[in-house]
Amino acid sequence: MDTKTFAGSNVLNKYKLTFVCSCPSNNKTINYALEIYSDEMIFVESLLEFVSQIESGFHEQIADSLLKRFGGLQVLKAHHHGVDIETIRGGNVPKR
Repeated sequence: MDTKTFAGSNVLNKYKLTFVCSCPSNNKTINYALEIYSDEMIFVESLLEFVSQIESGFHEQIADSLLKRFGGLQVLKAHHHGVDIETIRGGNVPKR
């Protein structure tokens, strides 16, 4: 990703982490991979605390709550029951 394409900024920070939570439908554990691109600094401790408090939730709702809290351009990925799920929220979302 070219830093100049993100909100007209020449500054881009990329945060990557993984976390787990339970599916609200069947209580199975889901592994998530999150990437946040932001032209602002995000405190790692705030990010880790936020995801540690997510015990259960639907993928799309988790993505919405992460965007509301941290902004930027976010990509959230998971694999659940044989289905790969990827949500892209915020920023300059690339056209597909």
